[in-house]
Amino acid sequence: MRENQNKATISVRLTADEERVVRLLAKRRKRTVSDVIRDAVADFVVSDAKTPYRPYDRIADLIGSVTDLPADLSEGSGDKFAAIVREKAGRRK
Repeated sequence: MRENQNKATISVRLTADEERVVRLLAKRRKRTVSDVIRDAVADFVVSDAKTPYRPYDRIADLIGSVTDLPADLSEGSGDKFAAIVREKAGRRK
C-alpha cells in the first residue's frame, strides 16, 4: 500500500467477469473504475459497522492462543460449578 496525499493505492486482483462488471458500472455511472471500487468499499464499511458483534467475535483470535497450561485444567469443572450452584441455592433458603 502506498500513501498518496491522504489516499492509499491498493492492488486488487479481480476475475475477468468482476473486472468487466466494474468497468460497465463505471461507464454507466460516468465515473472512474477507482470511484466505483471506492464507493463499494465505503458501502461495505457502513454495512459492516451496522452488524452487531458478539462478545465472542471480539476475542475469537485469542481462543487457543494460551500455551503451557495443565492438560487437566477443565477436569472436574462441572462438579465444581454444581457445588457453587448448590451452595448459592442453600443460602437463599
